[in-house]
Amino acid sequence: MSNGLNIQKTSSVSSARRGVLKTAHGEIQTPFFMPIATKGAVKTLSSLDMEKLGAEILLSNTYHLYLKPGIDVIRAFGGLHKLMDWHGPILTDSGGYQVFSLAERRKITEEGAEFASHIDGSKHMLTPEKSMEIQQALGSDIVMVLDECTPPHYDQETLNTSVDRTVRWAQRSKEHFEQNLGSSNNPGAMLFGINQGATNVDLRIKHANDLKQIGFDGYAIGGLSVGEPFEDSCRVLDALHPVLPADKPRYFMGGAKPHEIVAYVQRGIDMMDCVLPSRNARHGLLYRFVHDDLTKPDFYETIHITNAKFANDQTPLVTPVIPSEGEESAEQINELSRYTYGYLHHLFDVQEMLGYRLATLINIKFYLELMARIRKGIEEGVL
Repeated sequence: MSNGLNIQKTSSVSSARRGVLKTAHGEIQTPFFMPIATKGAVKTLSSLDMEKLGAEILLSNTYHLYLKPGIDVIRAFGGLHKLMDWHGPILTDSGGYQVFSLAERRKITEEGAEFASHIDGSKHMLTPEKSMEIQQALGSDIVMVLDECTPPHYDQETLNTSVDRTVRWAQRSKEHFEQNLGSSNNPGAMLFGINQGATNVDLRIKHANDLKQIGFDGYAIGGLSVGEPFEDSCRVLDALHPVLPADKPRYFMGGAKPHEIVAYVQRGIDMMDCVLPSRNARHGLLYRFVHDDLTKPDFYETIHITNAKFANDQTPLVTPVIPSEGEESAEQINELSRYTYGYLHHLFDVQEMLGYRLATLINIKFYLELMARIRKGIEEGVL
């Protein structure tokens, strides 16, 4: 099979899909979750850690990597895979979200987004062509077009203008991407379009049809992690499900709590990312399963390891497992099983860096296991 999505099973009780996404750096079981390696690393973790956890793909940030270490350094290494010694697939965002979140530091024109670096204030222009140049130097397996992320409070005229411009940027992105495949650090990369339109269903559908006319290897749904209610996100996904090409991967961009991930998968989403597992870990918030029924939102709970009640808790952080063939994460799980909640509480209490690392391992492990349980649920016909 060529690079792309092979759907192996569709659910009889929802719009969930189970399949395999083939990329230039390997196959990924869908639906899947992408840990965030913003600057070339998941915070406090190494590429080896991610391999041991069984992560199949990482997401890195075009904006941050463009500023540091810079495109020349990345080219000298032959791409991001070699720089960070990661052998699996990498998705890079276009840099658009970070630029647009700068607010007072950027100016949007038809050409692109002019912005001032958050590091030193230097001026830069991010155009669709520049975003493609950076991502092709990175050697990303999945490249995202440059789009304008529109918060839900935009007025209708501004929203329409933004979405129309995003269509034109998508066309320019594709043209530059295809013209420069020969000089890319990953000629087998896929290009994804990004659907925008805030919570306006009619505009979302129109934009999806415009993107289909251009034609992409996959379709992302952006702008649904910037403050709108979960119910509105579900409503938009319900509307887009019959519109987006059934044979192309669908990517929900941005934050999602565990029960929201289940709901998005049930609405046809194949891939997603989220900063919550690593960000919350650094604040001592841990995820753990309560029961096995993913159709009930209370299948998990969160605990704050900084709470005094954990000071004397001698419960292992995870239950040890017996390694079996094909169980890549067993070594990492058994490393975590050596430590207790009481020890982790102590590490946070004294601000020891090991605490942040262990908490991040726990949360990334939870999210990856959640996706494995979701895939099993689709196969068994319960999701």
